[in-house]
Amino acid sequence: MILPPPPVDVCPVAMQELSGLTSNGKQFFAVSDSDNGTLRIQVMGRDCVVKRTITAPVDPYDVEDLAMAPDGTLWASDTGDNNKSRSTVALHKVSPSGAVERFRLTYPDGKHDAEALFIDKSGTPYIITKEPLGSALVYRPTAPLRTDASVPLEQVTRVSLTSTDTPGGPLEGTLDSRLVTGAASAADGSVIALRTYTDAYLFPVPDGDVVKALSGDPVRVPLPNEPQGEAIAFDPDGTLLSASEGTGTPIRAVAGAAALAQPPPPTTTAPPPAAQPGTSQPKTSQQGSSSWQNWPLALTLGGIVLIAALVIGLRLRRRA
Repeated sequence: MILPPPPVDVCPVAMQELSGLTSNGKQFFAVSDSDNGTLRIQVMGRDCVVKRTITAPVDPYDVEDLAMAPDGTLWASDTGDNNKSRSTVALHKVSPSGAVERFRLTYPDGKHDAEALFIDKSGTPYIITKEPLGSALVYRPTAPLRTDASVPLEQVTRVSLTSTDTPGGPLEGTLDSRLVTGAASAADGSVIALRTYTDAYLFPVPDGDVVKALSGDPVRVPLPNEPQGEAIAFDPDGTLLSASEGTGTPIRAVAGAAALAQPPPPTTTAPPPAAQPGTSQPKTSQQGSSSWQNWPLALTLGGIVLIAALVIGLRLRRRA
């Protein structure tokens, strides 16, 4: 297994509560969970200087992640719920001009706090919960999203992450390394990334089956010393990007990270060689066993033949 290189600082971000990040390779797009009554997405150059702000006329509750769909549309994950008080959560689909569509969703099994969202290559959104106890739960909509009614979510899988010793996070304990705080999909959908406060986990998706992929073994990429790491993203070339809350904290990059998540080679068992004409098949243990099982029958037939021969012989002697 090839060990991932350590993350390298790209540029510092002038945002206090950066919670979501995505990239088109030329620009960074970042969102804060401090909404102030409006959804604002910062568009930054590769030097992290803000070029413009996309302002959407919507009042979100708690935006915790940002994703980019295959068509370049931005999706803000308004799914934070620290107090488990929301009857619905929302996804905001935002165009570059700021036009927005809001889609409300409901969980099938109660209220959850979720800070992670990714969009697969088909355009389906997946929400991953932040669970202090047990596994992170993965949900997706059961029907096409609507702006005029809530759509139910369904739980499709769960992800269990073990504790690590990677330093960082606000709690400074092993819980930091298990709480899912962000997610992303590679541009071609071939790799899914989930992150905690301290590490990223890369899941290969060789056949487009996201649920199957998240049930497999990921590649862990340590992201040490981020004070409150909540953002994760991919550049189109497979570079992994991460960022933390706190003014002046940098966006960091792990070059070539997506290539580390290679699907396992297929395992096949070679069939036994076919018998060639004119050759005899070797006896199996079952064949040998059945020949031994036939001995009692052979002895019985042999005894009958012997008795018959004696009887015939006695008759012939009497006639003589």
